[in-house]
Amino acid sequence: MAILFDWYEDPKPSDKQEKEKTLHPRIKLNGSTGTDVLRRRIQERCSLTETDVSAVLDALSHIMGEELSEGRQVHLDGIGYFYPCLTCTEPVTADTKRKLTKVKLKAIKFRADQTLKNEFGPLKVQCLKGSLEFKRLTNEEIDRRLTNYFKTHQFLRRTDFQNLCGMVRSTAMRHLRRLRSEEKLENVGGLMQPIYVPKNGYYINKQ
Repeated sequence: MAILFDWYEDPKPSDKQEKEKTLHPRIKLNGSTGTDVLRRRIQERCSLTETDVSAVLDALSHIMGEELSEGRQVHLDGIGYFYPCLTCTEPVTADTKRKLTKVKLKAIKFRADQTLKNEFGPLKVQCLKGSLEFKRLTNEEIDRRLTNYFKTHQFLRRTDFQNLCGMVRSTAMRHLRRLRSEEKLENVGGLMQPIYVPKNGYYINKQ
């Protein structure tokens, strides 16, 4: 089975790119594989039981967390390197007091081993039909789509917004920041896992 993808334009094109319409491929993910499936497939390839596999994966998660929290990268042979990445909770300058309290974990990043890349095999791709028909949504069209969305949904996640508007992550984040600054959406979740709901009467289905 081929990997499905479509094309998208650079969200912040230069003058030259604007004329040439530089395109980038974007994968259409084919669902997800959970731990239960991985556990069963691992069990089929070795002498461990599914319970043993669960115990190993649980221990691996805890040990990796401990090592990463010490600022070490973790290498799993045939899989790749995991390493922590930091960010600041607010802008920090040389004069900022209590700088250490402004630092937090941004993400755990991953760099694949060549062995894992080789498991990918020959690349087979298929372009989605109509994916070359580009249309940048206006703010008004985004508002209309959000109004229809909230007729049947109580909250909105970033991935929901991406799918709703057909945007890449960076473009979706830029519009979500705009909608929050315009006080149309409010984040009732956390910084790492934001959950957006309508604010000030926006996107409410008025009968």
